Amino acid sequence: MIEPESDRERPPVDIGVDAPIPDKLFFRIGEVADLTGVPPYVLRYWESEFKLLRPRKNHAGQRVYRKHDVQMVLRIKSLLYEDRLTLEGAKKRLQHEGRQKNQQLELPAPDPQTLAALREIRGRLEAIRQSLRRSFP
Repeated sequence: MIEPESDRERPPVDIGVDAPIPDKLFFRIGEVADLTGVPPYVLRYWESEFKLLRPRKNHAGQRVYRKHDVQMVLRIKSLLYEDRLTLEGAKKRLQHEGRQKNQQLELPAPDPQTLAALREIRGRLEAIRQSLRRSFP
């Protein structure tokens, strides 16, 4: 008699950081393990080590990962296994990458016509605010 394969015997699917992630709202920890090739116990450990990796828990207490959580798992895996960084090194790299994303972008100065239109809109909005303040003290 042939026994069904258990989850532990299945070889993990090795996908890269840029591989497509299925278009789903939520993934359970087993699905994330299959997608990323990282065992569930390692995922749970990484949750305790990386502040950026915090999947929510559903009403039954099961971890539910969103797409950005799966992307973060793949990024952490890449830093640890491909770039050969330590946990501390990976944390620092992720913090540095996060800071770079949060920097404000430089936008070119608008042309004079746009500036005039924006000033006019602002004047109208301030007039509306003044009238509302008078109507509702």
